Amino acid sequence: MISGVARVLSRFAQSRGKGRSVMLAAAVALLSPVAGFAQTPVKFTLDWVFQGPTSPFLVALEKGYYKAEGLDVTMDPGQGSAGAVQRVATGAYDIGFADVNSLIEYNAKNVGKEILCVFMAYDFPPFGVHTLKKTGISKPADLAGKKLGAPVFDASFRLFPAFAKKVGIDAASVTHVNLTPQLREQSMVQGTVDFISGHYFSSTLDLKARGVKLEDIVSFNYSDFKMDVYGNGIIVSPAFAAKPEVVTGFLRATAKAWKEVAANPAIGIAAAKKRDPLIDEALETERLAMSLKMNVLTPFVKENGIGDVDPARFARSVTDVADAFGLPAAPAPDKVFSNKYLPPKAERMVAP
Repeated sequence: MISGVARVLSRFAQSRGKGRSVMLAAAVALLSPVAGFAQTPVKFTLDWVFQGPTSPFLVALEKGYYKAEGLDVTMDPGQGSAGAVQRVATGAYDIGFADVNSLIEYNAKNVGKEILCVFMAYDFPPFGVHTLKKTGISKPADLAGKKLGAPVFDASFRLFPAFAKKVGIDAASVTHVNLTPQLREQSMVQGTVDFISGHYFSSTLDLKARGVKLEDIVSFNYSDFKMDVYGNGIIVSPAFAAKPEVVTGFLRATAKAWKEVAANPAIGIAAAKKRDPLIDEALETERLAMSLKMNVLTPFVKENGIGDVDPARFARSVTDVADAFGLPAAPAPDKVFSNKYLPPKAERMVAP
């Protein structure tokens, strides 16, 4: 539309002389996308480094999907879900990608300052603890009295007390060894800890990258032990929650990219490689495939599209997480998640 108006003004100027040409040239400039339609700046934080599972965000950024929605997005890596929640809570970032269970805890402790999850990416959670066969640990009961290596901000570590309660072991009997993410898997290989916590697609493949065979890894995924919680989603600050057109534009662009990556994962890996040339393409391809199969393309998502939740299941998960964290009260589910910002279902269908 703008280019059509510009052409009309140009022809008019040519027929009317130089003076009017200068005046109308200024008018055309004002109608240009840059001058007349300034983009909304958006600061977005991931929960972790650039990897295959979060590559849809990079695809949306690289292909200009956010810009097409009028958004000037800057994207930074994170240092754990709890950190991503804090970044958004302080206003340092407008939007984040974080574990919804960390959000439940934050909202329960900050009534009146709640942060909303507006898009559920991981319908099935990737949380768990992992060990090696050589430790002799073969069942959850064997974890009692052992050393757990984990960063304090790791989502699986923070949910470990809930897992321990489910499987009937005393979480206090486990010794926590605080490790940086870079040392977590290496410490497991070296035997300085007995088991580690982490996303399944992260810890198992990072152990594999250090020479461990997958068949030598023993994983206890929390979801296999009746912990029916959700995983990571897109969260927004209260200030941005008051801008529905901005939030929906961000989600529309993200959903479009997620659909493309689900159909052709190589697109996501190429975007991640461009952002971080040092990534192992084969490893990230495997990580992305694992994440899509286990966490994203669930039966619920195939039927309802990515981004939404089952209301009854989500309400149960909020109560369970509040109990696991020992919170004084569980926040109302609608204070944690809202689907009112989601684009139409047809735009969120990622699988037939």
